[in-house]
Amino acid sequence: MRNKTKIVSLMIGVLLIASASFAQNRDRTVVRWNNVVGVTTAINVDNPVGNVHAGTFPWTTQGGHAKVNLRTGATSFDVEGLSIVGTVFSGTPGPITAVTGCLVCDAGQDTEGTFDTPPVPLDAQGNAVFSGQIDNIPATCSNPLFLIRIQTPAGALGRWIATGTQRSIQTRGQ
Repeated sequence: MRNKTKIVSLMIGVLLIASASFAQNRDRTVVRWNNVVGVTTAINVDNPVGNVHAGTFPWTTQGGHAKVNLRTGATSFDVEGLSIVGTVFSGTPGPITAVTGCLVCDAGQDTEGTFDTPPVPLDAQGNAVFSGQIDNIPATCSNPLFLIRIQTPAGALGRWIATGTQRSIQTRGQ
């Protein structure tokens, strides 16, 4: 009888630990940016975010949002009216026809990492929308930042032209 009690106690302990672990894994850290603004820079002046270089023109937006679940990688963003300020392209997206969303973890640190969404079209009015996944986000992502980066044309590939602002971070259960 004593062995059965030990086995039952051990099984209850294992179940409690597994249950607590499962509950902890169900917690999600969701980062939201309530606005998206263009890069503020002078023509041909780089304004890098960590190791990510800026576009070579100043940009503006009418707005946007971004959201990343750091645990699952579920990501969405939208940007409206993304356009160049100045030059012959003023008020338009110019030659930029596709963008990516980019999560930057640990900007400026040795552990800095950038994690891009698949590319999405940027229309002639400067609008782009993405809903999908960012893969391989590390278990820790300090000071998460969100950028909109150029996908095409290839000569400007990877340069950031807009950033998420008004960040909030929520840890919550499902």
